[in-house]
Amino acid sequence: MKVLHVVTGLAAGGAERQLHLLLRHLPDRHHCEVAALTNPGTVAEALRADGFVVHDLAMRGNRDLAVLPRLTRLIRARRYQAVHTHLYRAGLYGRIAARLAGVPAVLATEHSLHPGVIEGRAAGRGVRALYLAAERLGRTTLAVSGQVATTLHDWGVSPHRVHLLPNGIEAARYAVPSGTRETVRAALGLPPEAFVVGAVGRLVPGKRFDVLVGALAALAARPGGRPVRLLLVGEGPERPALEALAARAGVADALLPTGERDDVPELLAAMDVLAAPSAEETFGLTVLEGLAAGLPVLCTACPALDGLGPEAAPGAVRLPGTAEAYTAALAGLRDAPRRRLPQPPAVAHYDIARIAAELADLYDRFDPAPVAHRPAALRV
Repeated sequence: MKVLHVVTGLAAGGAERQLHLLLRHLPDRHHCEVAALTNPGTVAEALRADGFVVHDLAMRGNRDLAVLPRLTRLIRARRYQAVHTHLYRAGLYGRIAARLAGVPAVLATEHSLHPGVIEGRAAGRGVRALYLAAERLGRTTLAVSGQVATTLHDWGVSPHRVHLLPNGIEAARYAVPSGTRETVRAALGLPPEAFVVGAVGRLVPGKRFDVLVGALAALAARPGGRPVRLLLVGEGPERPALEALAARAGVADALLPTGERDDVPELLAAMDVLAAPSAEETFGLTVLEGLAAGLPVLCTACPALDGLGPEAAPGAVRLPGTAEAYTAALAGLRDAPRRRLPQPPAVAHYDIARIAAELADLYDRFDPAPVAHRPAALRV
């Protein structure tokens, strides 16, 4: 089956990285290409390096309607049998273009949805109405967590149109050699003896990385103990504000923002603990990555772990989203001996190979080819 994945952009965000990972693990019976409405960034480069075709539609803004005929022509010319969209703008334009091009199999993955908020932005009545109108043009909406599925239902999407397909993780990718820790620390200028608190994600207000800057300042003010550093992996509009906050607190030299990176497993190896103070997450992929890397994890919200039970991730500790709570927890870890934790059951539960196989089975249901012409393995 020939599938076009339409995505708003391909910078190194969670949804974009998840798309790349899924495509790498989908069975060969499905030929996939990608179309980015705008910003074909580092993930586009990685996809092309892996042999995937990536189309840049050069959309100039949210209201650049000229992208719609370009996308429609692409779908017709390349004769895709299914269109799978990711993120809000791509969901709007991709579903419409697929219908105009006569493609009946249209899916969308909803990566980031909360009550009243979509992808970190307020979703008022108009946004919700437009979302629901576009959703009806597709056949299925995939929710990455039960929380997202519940919000879709609350918004008015019929439960029979929602399919739960969580994010996945490539566990083996995080089992990096032990020597990587010293190498990465040296490259980043981190003292070998430093206690490194790590955080991964877009630098936006919703991630609440200011909580960690506050905890960093409080820990730095405590006498004794190992020197503390805060390693922020990601980029975004909140970076200047976080740097200014660190400067006012006198810990500017202890804050290390890396910018956008594609070597997250190696950077995790340089950390002593992963912290995720965001109060609202649609899945919590970063938490799973930290657990896969053998780190203790402090988090405030992680729907991926909800319902699995404490034995699924004993290394993850839930905290209130305050600087005081994170300071206390980090202080205890700073003075404890460092050890790499084994990958917990939660990591295996979200194995990307299993998630990709489930998506492939879903594509098979939409395959327009007669059963007799399908490979024997696909006949039912």
